[in-house]
Amino acid sequence: MHPLLRKFAPLLLAGAMLSPLAISGCRSQETVYYTQWEHDTHRQHMDLNKRSAEEQREYAEWRRSQNDHH
Repeated sequence: MHPLLRKFAPLLLAGAMLSPLAISGCRSQETVYYTQWEHDTHRQHMDLNKRSAEEQREYAEWRRSQNDHH
C-alpha cells in the first residue's frame, strides 16, 4: 500500500462510515417539514412519492416558501 494512502486510509474509512448518518439526518429534517405540510394542509399521511403530481408540486412550493422564512 502506498505510504500516503496508508496515512489517510483511516480518514477515508471514517468518512465513508459517517456519510450515511449525514444523509439520514437530512432526510430526517425533510420528514419534519413534510409532516408539518401534511398537518397544515389537513392531509392524511402518505408517502410523498405516492401523492399525485399536483400534490407533489404543492408540497415543493410550500417547502420553498419555508426556506424563505428560515
